[in-house]
Formats: sequence, C-alpha cells, structure tokens
Amino acid sequence: LYLGALAALIGGILGIGASAYLVFYHRNKYVFGIVNFAITGLSGIPSILFGLVGYTLLIYGFGISRSLLCASLCVSAMIVPFVAIRARKVFKEVVAASEELQAKPIPEVTGFFEEKGISYMTNSIGLGLSREYALRKMILPVCFPELLGTVALGMAYGMGAVAPILYTGAVMQAGVPSKLTDPFLSLPYHLYTLVNNGFSLDYAYGTAFVLMLLLLIIQLICKFVTYMRKGN
Repeated sequence: LYLGALAALIGGILGIGASAYLVFYHRNKYVFGIVNFAITGLSGIPSILFGLVGYTLLIYGFGISRSLLCASLCVSAMIVPFVAIRARKVFKEVVAASEELQAKPIPEVTGFFEEKGISYMTNSIGLGLSREYALRKMILPVCFPELLGTVALGMAYGMGAVAPILYTGAVMQAGVPSKLTDPFLSLPYHLYTLVNNGFSLDYAYGTAFVLMLLLLIIQLICKFVTYMRKGN
C-alpha cells in the first residue's frame, strides 16, 4: 500500500502535468515532440528495465540503499506514461481541449465539439482568465473523477509489479517500513518468491487472493468517490 500510494502520487503528478502541458500549454512543436516521444517511448519499455536503471542510477550511482523510496521512484517512472496517455485523452474528451485543438480538431474530439460547441480554455482566455486559473478552477474539477480513476488504475498497475522493485527495494523478510529509507516485502514479490522457490502453492494462492482483494477495494473506493462527486 505504501509503495502503490507513493508511486501513484509521484507518477500521477508527473503524468497529469505532462498531459496538461501537451494539451493546454505547448507552444514549441519541438518541445511538444520531445515530450510526446518520451511518454510514448516509456510506455513501451519492459518493466524489468525500470528496475535495472533504478538500481544503476539510485543504488549504484548515488549510493542509496534498497528502500521504499527507490522502489517507489522506479514504479512511478513506470506508471507516468500509463497515467499521461489516459489523462491526455480525458482532457481532450471532457473539456474539449484548447484553442489549438478547436482550430484543428483531432478526430476523436471532433464529435465533442459538434455536440457541445465549447472550449473551456478558449472561453476562459477570452474572458481574461489565465490558463492556470482555468485549469485549476474549471478543468481539473470537471475532470477529477476520470483523473482519479486513471491514477487508481496506475496505482493498481504499480502495486502488482515485481520487476521494478526486484533490485531496488524488496527483500525476503521485512516488517512494515517506518520510513522511506527502509526496505520492505511486498505482496507481488512474496508471491513471486513462493511460486519461484516452490515453498507453498497454498500460500501463493492465498497471497494472490489478498493482492486481488486489495486492488478491488481500491477500485471500489475510487468508484464510490466518483459516484458521490458526480451525484453532487
């Protein structure tokens, strides 16, 4: 839970921030291309490489010990493209994107323009509001349920990953970490150890059940928050 929450916090902020830049703020096509290429490229990298790069950079390079912090940074890097791609789609579909998109509508949002005929960002700028104010006060509140679901999916994706934490934070035996520099034992790594070493299939199935139950509870909580917010 600590690993998933910390990775979702870091990855969610970076992913939503990158998607907001691509949709609302980009001015230079070269910077836009670099950011877009980075997100797309990261989405195709195998998860084990995030663990190896994290080990090389954080542990071998900076001398940080295997810890919750190192593992969370690796997992957050893995879920950044996961969140960014979906958040970008949310911004386009829910708020009709920005004036650039309205001038040159993208196929997947053209129908929204025809149906709604409004762009939050364009109208806000026309009224003299800053982009930051429009994004903070109008766009993010409207997109909050969808963005929350996106980050929750990213959290579940990160909680179930073994490869990124294999060399960066997970150990065979550890208690609940009391600080960010402590190592830990996660359910996916415990499941991997049980199955790989053949200790006990009964315990392996029990561990898998607990992990699935935790992920289900997280999704139900997010669905409940989304339902309550839309209801209000």
